[in-house]
Amino acid sequence: MLEWLYAICVLILAAYGLNSFVLTLIYWFHPRTEKPTADLPRTFASLPSVTVQLPVYNERYVVERLLSAVSSLEYPHDRFLIQVLDDSDDDTSVMVDKIAARLRARGVRIEVCRRGEPHGFKAGALKDASDSVQADFIAIFDADFLPPRDFLVRLLPYFADPNVGCVQARWGHVNGNYSLLTRLQSAGIDGHFIVEQEARNRMGWFIGFNGSAGIWRRACIEDAGGWQADTLTEDLDLSYRAQLKGWTFRFVADLVVPAEVPVQFDAYRRQQFRWAKGSVQTLKKTLPVLLRARLPFAVKLQAVFHLAGYLIHVLIVLVFLLAIPMALMHSALLGIVPYLTISMLGAMALYGTSVWRHSRSVLTLVSTLGMLVLLGTGMSLNNTRAAVEALLGVRSGFRRTPKFDVRTAEDDWHGKQYTLPGDPMVWIEGATALVAFLIFMLGQIEPWWRVNQWILIYALGYGFVAGLSVYQSTVRQHARRSRALVAHPDMHDVSMAD
Repeated sequence: MLEWLYAICVLILAAYGLNSFVLTLIYWFHPRTEKPTADLPRTFASLPSVTVQLPVYNERYVVERLLSAVSSLEYPHDRFLIQVLDDSDDDTSVMVDKIAARLRARGVRIEVCRRGEPHGFKAGALKDASDSVQADFIAIFDADFLPPRDFLVRLLPYFADPNVGCVQARWGHVNGNYSLLTRLQSAGIDGHFIVEQEARNRMGWFIGFNGSAGIWRRACIEDAGGWQADTLTEDLDLSYRAQLKGWTFRFVADLVVPAEVPVQFDAYRRQQFRWAKGSVQTLKKTLPVLLRARLPFAVKLQAVFHLAGYLIHVLIVLVFLLAIPMALMHSALLGIVPYLTISMLGAMALYGTSVWRHSRSVLTLVSTLGMLVLLGTGMSLNNTRAAVEALLGVRSGFRRTPKFDVRTAEDDWHGKQYTLPGDPMVWIEGATALVAFLIFMLGQIEPWWRVNQWILIYALGYGFVAGLSVYQSTVRQHARRSRALVAHPDMHDVSMAD
């Protein structure tokens, strides 16, 4: 039984690796999707009305730059309304009101929408605001995004096709070079957008609205059943419901909207947990309808690969847990271990494409891919917990990812509000890293030499994420003590006297 479970895990991982190769080949060799042939004034008989919705919850560091960018969008003010969906419970609300008043004085149409009893998190805010939207199209930005001035005029022409329900722009990164963590996240996000989204869109396969930096046709949202809060990825859920209704989506790779990637590792861990759990929740919700739908086999297959992507982490953990018993049993099925290489090389081809596009440096390519392997492996315990909770139907709230307006190496976030306490998961990751390293040391001899190189990757991966989390927590605590001594120098005298 263990042998066959192990074989199934390895073969599914290999299948994902092969699919990554397929997407990469499509990116390099399949013709790009055609752009609109007409500019905005000739696309519509009259300019359509647009509402820009900005879901906000405790965003004191980024809300001003968000409103500044959105209010500067190139579009006639009489056809353009900003809605700030503010569920904040701190001084962000005061800031929003002051900024909104200044913008109104400049002629910008802006509403601040607040709910007496917030429910449903981001999906609930979007749903509650939808009743008041009269515009033909709805653009959505999270608080850390900075849309370029021509965002609307470049994306709206894609809606000349009445079947297009949503157009998604590519995410960029305002702080992609801030640290090793932000560089790795940026490479991962670029791989998703530059290769995965682009390849699927070229082939006419389903893609997802990524929650921000996109425009929806209001009729599409309504036809698909509106925003629903029964998953943690309301954007992915609505995307699939809309496409299963027959709407088509467009991805625009050459329009980049910069955003802030998490600088705190525990914030990144939280974000990944939410994405992993929400994706699996959406898979459970969507799969029965998807399998019954009259769609080409390739569309269904790629949709399953897309929705089940975070289940890879469950397989990664299972392969680790099963490898040593398999080695001790001298199982003949250990001969399939080389298939794990397919999984790794497929991911490297996909993410390597995005890294190479930006750097054109072999050293950067090799070092980034190596660190991405460790980060992906190290995050498998966290994301497995999220996926298992989703499969078991365990409910949890939408825990936001804090933003700090950090862009350059000189910007410090350690002393700001919204920093997160350490996650207890770090102890499990650290212990697992230690166990994996001990197994690796013992494995220099028979019987598990076939799996030993993979055990080392697990040891380094779990050690990397645990070490980074502990390091940041230590730096943050030291910074807090230093600020406390500056604010209360008498504390230093007391400690010296003790």
